[in-house]
Amino acid sequence: MLDAVSLDQLRSFIAAVDEGSFSAAARKLRRAQSAISGLVSGLEDQMGVTLFDRSGRHPRLTSEGAVLLADARGIVAGVDFMKARAKGMAVGLESELSVVIDVCFPMAAITEAARQFRERFPGVPLRLFVEGLGGAYQPVLDRVASLAVVGSLPIMPAALSGERLTGISFAVVAAREHPLASIKGTIAKSELAKHVQLVLTDRTSLSEGREFGVMSPQTWRLADLFAKHAFLLTGLGWGGMPIHTVERDLSEGRLVELLIEDVTPGSLVMPMSAVYPTSAPPGPAGRWLIEWLKRYSNQIPAPA
Repeated sequence: MLDAVSLDQLRSFIAAVDEGSFSAAARKLRRAQSAISGLVSGLEDQMGVTLFDRSGRHPRLTSEGAVLLADARGIVAGVDFMKARAKGMAVGLESELSVVIDVCFPMAAITEAARQFRERFPGVPLRLFVEGLGGAYQPVLDRVASLAVVGSLPIMPAALSGERLTGISFAVVAAREHPLASIKGTIAKSELAKHVQLVLTDRTSLSEGREFGVMSPQTWRLADLFAKHAFLLTGLGWGGMPIHTVERDLSEGRLVELLIEDVTPGSLVMPMSAVYPTSAPPGPAGRWLIEWLKRYSNQIPAPA
């Protein structure tokens, strides 16, 4: 009987859980309530499992139903992904490719990718956004952009799929005139706490309540990495920066790398991924860009 389970039944089951009642699920799916109730009851009969406790005013998910709900979501999402991918193949080339790039990703890679993209897809306009933290995810969630190259958030938004690209190495730095730069050897975290830390802040609420690498109670928050760079150079604080953005400053002595207690040199690495809506995977141009960035990422030396 399980072979007869339909997507219609699974979608009705998921909608009833998400909306809190069969009537609300019916409104969402634009079906009669009796049809939704019948589909869910039929699913229970076919599986031999009670999904809802109907003794109260509203149906309540049983413990067995909670376990099977995750399976149902996985099946429906997988089918939706397959349908969307097939549609992309049938439709063909994108009319425009909108991409968000995390501000920490090497811009040299993006400019070279754009040069080759123009040669490969001369008829596809490229629209590029540069953002940081959750700001790189939000345009994709809002369907303003087709895909994004992002630094990892602790929790990937459920509507997105991701493909790993590379890791970006960071260094903790301060201007050569900053008091921390004069300390030889490892700097205790208690000493860091006496000085202002410059922190990249999120324009969105996606990382709300979470801190990334904050070690000082004294923080100045900037929403722009280049502004943070300028503040570091003028000695207004200390902070972490992608190594590729400060290599020249380090080699010419404008900035000094700080050795921090309990932080192994080379261990500060931000994983970078390409993400896109699971229900709208990239077309040929977007897929080409992702694969190009993967090949580029393989050429980046691993952190020491």
